[in-house]
Amino acid sequence: MRIGKLDIPVGAALAPMAGVCDLAFRTVCREHGAVLTYTEMVSAKALTFNDQKTKTLMRLGEAEHPAGVQIFGSDPECMAGAAKLAYDAAKPDFIDINMGCPVGKVVKSGDGSALMLKPELAGEIIRAVRDAVPCPVTVKIRKGWDKGSVNAVGFARMAEEAGVSAITVHGRTRSQMYSGLADRSIIRDVKQAVSVPVIANGDIFSAEDAIKMLRYTGADMVMVGRGAFGDPWIFSEILAALEGREIPEKPPLRDRVETARRQFELARQYKGERIACLEARKHYAWYLRGVAHSGYFKEQISKIETMDDIDRITEGIKRELR
Repeated sequence: MRIGKLDIPVGAALAPMAGVCDLAFRTVCREHGAVLTYTEMVSAKALTFNDQKTKTLMRLGEAEHPAGVQIFGSDPECMAGAAKLAYDAAKPDFIDINMGCPVGKVVKSGDGSALMLKPELAGEIIRAVRDAVPCPVTVKIRKGWDKGSVNAVGFARMAEEAGVSAITVHGRTRSQMYSGLADRSIIRDVKQAVSVPVIANGDIFSAEDAIKMLRYTGADMVMVGRGAFGDPWIFSEILAALEGREIPEKPPLRDRVETARRQFELARQYKGERIACLEARKHYAWYLRGVAHSGYFKEQISKIETMDDIDRITEGIKRELR
């Protein structure tokens, strides 16, 4: 796949999920086969106001390429300024515009998937961002706002005409949030309607899901969101399936929790111990999804405060669980 003049290797992308896809998690996913990553979405307003916390969200790893910074907002001038700031600060391979986030506080301001109700404004934003940066610009959209306004195909055509180099489509409407099933048909229709690469997003929880999505839609790549929670190995599994190799089994639990510990240590280096440990509470619980008799350790995980707590819990899991 090519995004502009950028060659993207065969494999799967990690979705830009706020509060999840920090540099530590992205690093672990890259180490396990993710070939394309994005920062957490960055507020254009906050960036132009020189918010320091927002700036830290844009940090890319030394070997994290190809990768993009994702920005959100609904004012063309502000988005253009933010895109330039993001490019100058992080030197991403591309800038991605979020036009698909369904979260209430985002759409309330007219951002994210609310822009699918205003395609003319969305086009202005794309053109403004495209003219502000020397790298490719991409966009992430949804099926539509609700079942009465399914407009992904027309919106994608508009985005292509406005100058995007790739389009990611999540197969749900905004009103669905993350409920129900993602509609693969709308992704197929978008793929048939545009000439730029299309990345398929929604309900990718296994290598089999990825292959089915690609075969049905004809999309150029899949993007994994919730399916990667506590499971960075999904990327190596998808890569094996795409290359026609046998899908590898997940490592034993003792190895998986060591990967979790590595993620939290990276987070400590980037954010400090307090924040890393608070965020580890949700991430570590994801690593134990489906593990029998893990209730005691999940309770301990919910109380993590220090790296010593993480070490103690990890050694306990390795000793007591299989």
